[in-house]
Amino acid sequence: MPDIRDLAEQVRFTPDTGRIWVRDQRGVLLTASVYGALRRELIDRLGPAVARELLSRIGYAEGGRDAEAARRLRPDVSYFDAFAVGPQVHALAGFGWSQVVRLHAEPESGAFAGEFLVHDSLEASVHVDAYGTSPEPVCWMQSGYASGFASAFAGRPILMREVECRGMGHEACRLIGKPLDEWLTEAPDTRYYQPESSVNRFTDLEAGETDGVVGISAGFGAAMHLLRKAADSRATLLFVGETGVGKEVFARLAHRMSRRRDEPFIAVNCAALPETLIETELFGVAKGAYTGASSSRAGRFERADGGTLFLDEVTSLSLAAQGKLLRALQEREIERVGDSKTRRVDVRVMAACNEDLHLAVEAKRFREDLYFRLTTFPVPIPPLRERRDDIPLLMAYLLRRFCAVHGKSVPGFTARAVEALFAYDFPGNIRELENLIERAVLLVGDGEAIDLPQLALRGGPSRPPAFALDTAGRLSDNADALREQAAVLLAADTGRRRFDAIEHALLEQAVTDANGNLAAAARQLGLTRRQVQLRLQKHRRAG
Repeated sequence: MPDIRDLAEQVRFTPDTGRIWVRDQRGVLLTASVYGALRRELIDRLGPAVARELLSRIGYAEGGRDAEAARRLRPDVSYFDAFAVGPQVHALAGFGWSQVVRLHAEPESGAFAGEFLVHDSLEASVHVDAYGTSPEPVCWMQSGYASGFASAFAGRPILMREVECRGMGHEACRLIGKPLDEWLTEAPDTRYYQPESSVNRFTDLEAGETDGVVGISAGFGAAMHLLRKAADSRATLLFVGETGVGKEVFARLAHRMSRRRDEPFIAVNCAALPETLIETELFGVAKGAYTGASSSRAGRFERADGGTLFLDEVTSLSLAAQGKLLRALQEREIERVGDSKTRRVDVRVMAACNEDLHLAVEAKRFREDLYFRLTTFPVPIPPLRERRDDIPLLMAYLLRRFCAVHGKSVPGFTARAVEALFAYDFPGNIRELENLIERAVLLVGDGEAIDLPQLALRGGPSRPPAFALDTAGRLSDNADALREQAAVLLAADTGRRRFDAIEHALLEQAVTDANGNLAAAARQLGLTRRQVQLRLQKHRRAG
């Protein structure tokens, strides 16, 4: 097996905030007794057949995710070393260590054949502790993981079948892998690994990427749950959250989820309109209503007829405009400014505010009757610092988006850039993250990963209280001397010439420390091997 250090560094612990990061996802530590109790509950309550299918599918989905990450984690290595990510990540997770007996693969033709031994299987141990020796294999999640990883890696359905198992009394668990169509299709385990929607329900899209609405956190899930409950109703939705959390984005999603999706969505930022124009903008103006009103003009309510009107910063409305808004909500009719004629409108109103409406009512800045009308169905949108699990998805989504907008090719983020973004509190929320990543995409060179110098974090790049695993399994500080030195020097000096000199020195030192091994030097610096090679060539030519 290749050196596992690059994978061990993907596991980071932040004890101060109670988070464990595994690559770009939050993780959790479970003891064998807790995992065994969960497994036993599934078997006893659902039955062995259903429990086996469920655990196999969960393992399959996780294996598929890791296969997708394998190419990114080891981009310039042999097929074997890249494939080894699966067994090695499985070992890092504590499920047992794997031995490759044989592996034959032809990526061009899709041929695949493999045999693997998994030693000291956790899954087998907890099963034997609960039920004793089994007459059949019991490492269901392990088989599912191996099948999912191999299928995604090979680009075709691969079934990794457990033919020997420690749970049956064998010395190790033996897995045989070959394409699904080469197995007997009537075997019960073949249906567990089909790429059905239930298997792949944890893909990025299902995890919460819908036209800019991205997330997997508990706070995001709670907001989405409320949207699904009320999106297709006539209820007035009130989105509550700090500036920049994406209230309008959620409102647009609610509109697309409703039966009004094919009708207009009209957004109004009430705080951006002068008080003298708010009423005319919302309700329209009749010809001759005031000097300069040479023609009648429809307002936002009429333009949104049949669809949705979104009122952002609704507390900015004057008390007079609030009264007219209340009437429009109750009577579903409006009057243009300077007109006595009422007009029927069929508009679903959504509103947003970044303050406690109840406090605005107490301060006499907001009508109490309108308050009760708008707060029928509030949808709280938590700030990004309370949605840290969403940061990796948002980073990936925004990177793809801005690369497409600006015609850039940026492969991703360096390890220290990821850590800095995970640790940052984002006072400007998602809007600030958008700004940071767009600026970084513009600054970074094509083919280079975004690093700390391109991220203009307020207050500078803060050092997260993070620890990583070393190859012996010990917790160690994740900041090697090179990264610390680079962060300090790059933050302190903005001169391009000085920057180049610092970068060149760090690159050369890393290569020297790695005895000329560019791949090892790249891992030290949080870069890819090709990035190190290209930057060294650039500096050596300049020198």
